[in-house]
Amino acid sequence: MKIVIKNKSDLPIYEQIEQQIKAQILDGTVREDEQLPSIRQLARDLKISVITTTRVYNDLADEGFIISVAGKGYFIAPRNNELLRERMLYEMEEGLEKAVANGRNAGLTDEEIITALKKFMEG
Repeated sequence: MKIVIKNKSDLPIYEQIEQQIKAQILDGTVREDEQLPSIRQLARDLKISVITTTRVYNDLADEGFIISVAGKGYFIAPRNNELLRERMLYEMEEGLEKAVANGRNAGLTDEEIITALKKFMEG
């Protein structure tokens, strides 16, 4: 599992990690029942706080992406890809709705909003 933390990102570190793990689960990079690094090991590998990695794992468990097995660690949850994709689609739609509202509040036309989205997708 590869995780890259960007210091210049607007997203907090825990969200960057969560998004990358979710993406790797959805695209099959990490497979169902695969064991994740321990909370402490992930914190060491990424040179971040154990508190941050604990939050990541708790959030992912709450959302059904991973499960905790007592005494063994964290594993990729058996998944229903359709359910996970629906959840991600819902989150994307919420973000787009907010972005469009912000653009309109700023006085942008629909075409300007679409152009901004296309530029964002390219970068």
